[in-house]
Amino acid sequence: MTTTLVVVGQGYVGLPMALRAAESGLKVYGFDTNATTVDRLNAGHSHIDDVSDDELSRALAAGFEATLDPSVVALADVVLVCVPTPLGEEGGPDLGAVRKAAEAIGAHVTPGTLAILESTTYPGTTEEVFAPLVTARGLEVGSDVFIAFSPERIDPGNVKYGVRNTPKVVGGLTEECTRRAADFYGRFVDTVVQAKGAREAEMSKLIENTFRHVNIALVNEMLRFSHELDIDLWNAIDCAETKPFGYMAFRPGPGVGGHCIPVDPSYLSHRVKAQLHYSFRMVELAEEINTAAPLYVATRLRELLNDRSRPVKGSRVLLLGVTYKANISDCRESPADPLAKRLLAWGADLAYHDPYVPTWHPHGIDATLDSVPDLEQAVRDADVVVLLQTHAEYALTELADAAAVLLDTRGAVAGHANVEVL
Repeated sequence: MTTTLVVVGQGYVGLPMALRAAESGLKVYGFDTNATTVDRLNAGHSHIDDVSDDELSRALAAGFEATLDPSVVALADVVLVCVPTPLGEEGGPDLGAVRKAAEAIGAHVTPGTLAILESTTYPGTTEEVFAPLVTARGLEVGSDVFIAFSPERIDPGNVKYGVRNTPKVVGGLTEECTRRAADFYGRFVDTVVQAKGAREAEMSKLIENTFRHVNIALVNEMLRFSHELDIDLWNAIDCAETKPFGYMAFRPGPGVGGHCIPVDPSYLSHRVKAQLHYSFRMVELAEEINTAAPLYVATRLRELLNDRSRPVKGSRVLLLGVTYKANISDCRESPADPLAKRLLAWGADLAYHDPYVPTWHPHGIDATLDSVPDLEQAVRDADVVVLLQTHAEYALTELADAAAVLLDTRGAVAGHANVEVL
C-alpha cells in the first residue's frame, strides 16, 4: 500500500522523519514556509547535522519533495506536524506555528486523513488547540479525520538511536485514532507504544525532559558545595554509577541547552499554574539552578585568575565549544551565551573556537564573533581556556598541555597538571 505523507516543518525533527518515511516507500512531501530551506532541500543540500547530503539525495531519488505549497495536504493520507514551539513570553509554549499548521491542514484536508502533532507542548494541546483548527470545516474526529499526538524523540548527534530504532509513543483522540497512528508509524519504526490517549502521550514527553532537567540540576547544585567541601564530585558519581540497580548517573556541566531540556518542563509548569493555580516547584527550582550554572562557571574562572593575580578585565579567555551539546552545530539555548555575556560585562578579552560554528552570535549580546583560525596558537595565548563541549575534533590532552590553565566544565581531562575541573 502506497501512502502519501506530508511533513509540516523541515527542521531537526521533520526532515529526519520525512526521509526515513521516504526510505520505507512512502511518497513524502516536506512542507516548509522558508523558501531558502525548500530550494536547498530540493537541490540536495541538507541544513541539519543529522542528515547528510547523500541521505537527502537518496530520499529525493525515492520521491521525497520539499514544497512551499500547503495545498499538498489535499493529497495526503497522513500529515505530521513537526514545527517549533519556543517558549512564549508568559512561560508556556508559543503555539503560533502549530496553529498555522493546523489551519493549513484544516483548509485542505480530505476525509480519511490522519493528522499527527509531534511538536512538544502541554497536555491538552492536541484536543483543545490542534483538533478544532483541523476540523474547522465541520469534520468529525474519529470518523472523518483521525487526530493523534506522538512526541518527537530526535536526539541530534546521536549515532546509535535514530527514527527507526527509537520507540514511538502515540496517543489519539479516539481509540481508532490511536490505532491508525500506531499502524502508520509501524511501517518505518521498530517499536510503537500506544498511550491511553493524546494527553498521556503529551505528558510522556514532558516527563522525559523534566526528569533530565531535575537530575541535572541536582548534580549542578551538588557541584557547588562539593567544591567548597573539597570533594571530587566527578569521582563520587563514577563510584555511585557502579551500583547496578536503582541509580542513573547524571554529571554536572556549564548548564543545559537545546530545544528540549531547558524549555519543555516550563510548558508543564505553566499549565499547572494556569489551570490549577499552584506552582510546580520542582521544575522552578531546577530552572533556577541550571540557569545559574553558566554564571557559576564565570565565578570559578574569576577565582582561577585571581589565584594568578590577574583581573578578569583584560584577560584573554578562550571558550572551546559553544554549541549546546558535542559534535553538532546547534547553538539553541547554549549555556555559552550567558557565560559570554557575563565575561564580556566583566571586561574579558573573549575568543572562542568551535569546528561546527564558524560565526557565533551569542544571545543577548550585540556582537558577532568568529571562531579563531589557529586553535593551538589561541590556546597558548589565552590566560584561561574554558572547555564547554568535548567535540570529537578536540585532542584534549594536547590542548591541556598547551594551556596555561584549562577550566574543564565536563570532567573530561581530570588529573592533568594544567586542568582545573569545574
